[in-house]
Amino acid sequence: MIAIVDYGVGNLFSLSSSVQSLGAEVCVTGCAQDLRTASHILLPGVGAFADAMAKLEGTGLIPVLKEEAARKPLLGICLGMQLLFEKSYEYGEHTGLGLIPGSVCPLADDLRDPALKVPHIGWNALQIVPDRQADPLFRYVRSGEYVYYVHSYYAKDCAASTLAVSDYSIPVTGAVRSGLVYGTQFHPEKSGDTGLRLLKAFVEL
Repeated sequence: MIAIVDYGVGNLFSLSSSVQSLGAEVCVTGCAQDLRTASHILLPGVGAFADAMAKLEGTGLIPVLKEEAARKPLLGICLGMQLLFEKSYEYGEHTGLGLIPGSVCPLADDLRDPALKVPHIGWNALQIVPDRQADPLFRYVRSGEYVYYVHSYYAKDCAASTLAVSDYSIPVTGAVRSGLVYGTQFHPEKSGDTGLRLLKAFVEL
């Protein structure tokens, strides 16, 4: 059973449809007991960091997510990945879940090419960190395959957890892992066959 956390933020339908297409059983839920009984947890997210954290706190699920993340695979997607970090500097400083060391910072502040647009929207090649190519998340995905991004902020100071990056005049953190906690800045559910293969690997963990 794959539990997709419903806290009022996220593209639940397309993510649920993608996972179901792999033959997995899916539960879109805001119930703590569902998260405890699930084999895997997906944490989606779109929008602003502070708003998403406030909504997540409002569900009362944060202690459960932290507890379950220590014993089963959890994957944060896009803003859901950013929430996994210690803090974000999106319109101020905000505390995250603290499941992965690092911070979320404005992409525009660090781009080396001022002609590049923010948000970073569209397809970009995923470059797997050389010593992370054997990570089970990439069982069916190879370095150089393209994935779909939509974001204005990115994870920094997280080299020890970084699995893959994409070039946008700087190496933009594309995928991370700390223990059983994974994150993708890109949207697997919008990344065609490559994204489906990555989700397939996740549900097989």
